[in-house]
Amino acid sequence: MLISIKFKVTDYYIATMQNPLISILIPFKNTQVFLSECLDSIINQTYSNWELLIIDDNSTDSSYKLVENYAKKDKRITLYKNEGSGIIDALKLAFSKSKGDYITRMDSDDIMPNIKLETLLNNLQLHGKNHIATGLVSYFSAEGISDGYRKYEQWLNSLTTNGINYSEIYKECVIPSPCWMINREDLLTIDAFNPTRYPEDYDLTFRFYEANYKVIPSDKILHLWRDYGTRASRTDANYAENSFLDIKLHYFLKIEYNNSRPLVIWGAGKKGKTIAKKLIALNIPFQWICDNPKKIGKHIYDVEMKPFNDLETIEHSQTIVSVANKDEQVLIRSYFSKLNKESMLDYFFFC
Repeated sequence: MLISIKFKVTDYYIATMQNPLISILIPFKNTQVFLSECLDSIINQTYSNWELLIIDDNSTDSSYKLVENYAKKDKRITLYKNEGSGIIDALKLAFSKSKGDYITRMDSDDIMPNIKLETLLNNLQLHGKNHIATGLVSYFSAEGISDGYRKYEQWLNSLTTNGINYSEIYKECVIPSPCWMINREDLLTIDAFNPTRYPEDYDLTFRFYEANYKVIPSDKILHLWRDYGTRASRTDANYAENSFLDIKLHYFLKIEYNNSRPLVIWGAGKKGKTIAKKLIALNIPFQWICDNPKKIGKHIYDVEMKPFNDLETIEHSQTIVSVANKDEQVLIRSYFSKLNKESMLDYFFFC
């Protein structure tokens, strides 16, 4: 009898390891028109051992009632009202209620291909802890996708295909907020959703990077990303351009900056000036270069603008590049290469 019980416990343990619980976290606010598609795509996943913690962030439409009806039909769905306000508070609440061995996020207006959970989980189980599973994304919109969003999709997918997402982390968020999965313990190690910096997905990505969690390459489209005019990333002030620069500079100074090396800003456009003002406010010295002859020799914020080739005389420099023009970026990379400078060590593109 004792032997029989032992086998049952062992079988249960093996089954649990092979079929772990995935916790899906979704904040939502006034997405009634899209929620059914989102929830149906989760219910139709090929992997079925999941729980959905879905948080109503003070909706004023009928979203709550719609989700409530789904929760009554499927016990894997648990609905809560946000105890605070905003995505971060909603994510904190959802995570605090979760029980899964693996954690993933989803946006309430997007769609999961039916192999998403299965694929992300298989990749994480294959590679083990200290890894992030993600996948390719595909934008869709009733109004059509703009050229800018299509280029962002292509850029992001090119990084994910090769697992080199961090190589351009100071440009944009390189891990899509609703398309990743991580071991629960790894998420706790980097303080989960407790930091209150927005954009919260970009901050989380930087913490993945800081912890040296490896990105698992993927060549499968695992997320259908809906674009529309009132999407939070388009309308919420927390996702404004300056917020992105704040996070970039915060983590650059924390992770990359070596105060024994001269710091240089390349570019005197809007972003370059914003970075300069922030460094001045932090009392961090820097030199400023550009390739615009009309600006060279002038003083901006009491800092003299010098020609870019002065970089050749500044030993062991670290350079923040704020030049957005793609063609110029190619030339700048070539120039750094001639100086034997390495990306993400000696120079960092902030746009």
